[in-house]
Amino acid sequence: MLSYLVVLAVAVIVTAAASYCVLRLARRFRLAPEVRERDVHQNPTPRLGGVAMFVGLLAAFGVATMLAEFQGLFRADLKMWALIGACLLIAVIGVLDDLLDLDWMIKLGAQLLAAGVLAWNGVQIVSIPVGDTLVIGSPTVNFVLTVFLITLVMNAVNFIDGLDGLVAGVAIIASGTFFVYTLILSSQLGSSRSVTFASLIALALVGICVGFLPFNWHRAKMFMGDTGALLVGLLMATSTVSVTGEIDPAALDLKLVLASYIPILLPFAVLALPLADFALAVLRRLRAGKSPFEADRQHLHHRLLDMGHSPVQAVSIFYLGTAVLSAAGLLVFTSQSFVLPLIVLVVGGIACVLLVRFPARGVRAAAAQRRLIALGRRGAPVEAPEAPAAAGGASIERTSE
Repeated sequence: MLSYLVVLAVAVIVTAAASYCVLRLARRFRLAPEVRERDVHQNPTPRLGGVAMFVGLLAAFGVATMLAEFQGLFRADLKMWALIGACLLIAVIGVLDDLLDLDWMIKLGAQLLAAGVLAWNGVQIVSIPVGDTLVIGSPTVNFVLTVFLITLVMNAVNFIDGLDGLVAGVAIIASGTFFVYTLILSSQLGSSRSVTFASLIALALVGICVGFLPFNWHRAKMFMGDTGALLVGLLMATSTVSVTGEIDPAALDLKLVLASYIPILLPFAVLALPLADFALAVLRRLRAGKSPFEADRQHLHHRLLDMGHSPVQAVSIFYLGTAVLSAAGLLVFTSQSFVLPLIVLVVGGIACVLLVRFPARGVRAAAAQRRLIALGRRGAPVEAPEAPAAAGGASIERTSE
């Protein structure tokens, strides 16, 4: 456990220091793109936070190579080196996109290539646990399914990157939960390279997000951009894929039938909100005859803002939803009864619904102003509404991309 704490500390400290340096450089060289139509922030803000996160990740992995607990990961096979190479590719294409706004097909091609590098070097789903282990059997199917899942998660995480602190906080909660899950697996199955690989990635991801979050919290000094969001998605997907399908349910000391599904269900539980937003966005754009990757301003977080929530309230709702789903998934795995997970889901679900339905009155005027600004950017004639007395003088709050 001490080795994990060292990796976590290095990831936090180096990412925070790198974020400060990147922010200074971005301001000095004016590397802050103009505000786009779909953005909800009002002032040009640097989008290069992902660079600092990548630096923190490299530092964490560099320290891991010197710790006995992790040295086998770097010597036994190419998985870790493939991950570093895939992260480098995503970082490069992400920086280019954050600066030049690349065509979506170029970004998708880079994502598929990064996922392919990982799958080619052994990061694959090799079986699906349904009761007894069901081996997929075909190397081609293994490869294609893994590439699809990794690319899907990368885009799902990138799609929710629209408010200050949203992706970083969701990743901290989800990956923190998954780290606990891998520790429990280790205690039941004994130490295995796949589980240690997943644990290291999950904790390093928590560290770089914790280090970056102070720079990204409302009001954000810097955004993680596509560089950071795609990197977060890649790491989350890799950590889950490296465990999902590689664990034999028969080896787990659990009596519940559902337990054999947990290696699949828990990763999707912690990624439920990003995946739901991704699915809704793709369906919405296809129905409108648009590319599924064409950006718009109708994501779940945008809708929360339009309902009258402040940026911090909207982010907090996402945090709560992620925490509820993650905790329930973990409790199903660790508990011998469905009662406690069900209570968490019901109580947490009710809390989320109430928070969504009843935003604080004092921020409704700001939400109305944000809608007017969005209409103004599209060139539509707008007329300022009469602000309610309770919100007198409310200012327009700037959020992330």
